[in-house]
Amino acid sequence: MAERKQFLLRIDPQLWADLEAWAADELRSVNGQIEYVLREAVRKRKGPREKGPEDERPPAGDAGS
Repeated sequence: MAERKQFLLRIDPQLWADLEAWAADELRSVNGQIEYVLREAVRKRKGPREKGPEDERPPAGDAGS
């Protein structure tokens, strides 16, 4: 597994409580929830990726008719 970067994060106590509740709802740790939210934000910011060969399958129901 790749080494993970560690950093100190100062956060408002109410925001922490909200993140803690959200993480519990999704069965994650607060750290895991923060990482998930950041990863999703970065994915959305990057926009749709270019299609690769695995994305060029015909839609279901178009079995070569």
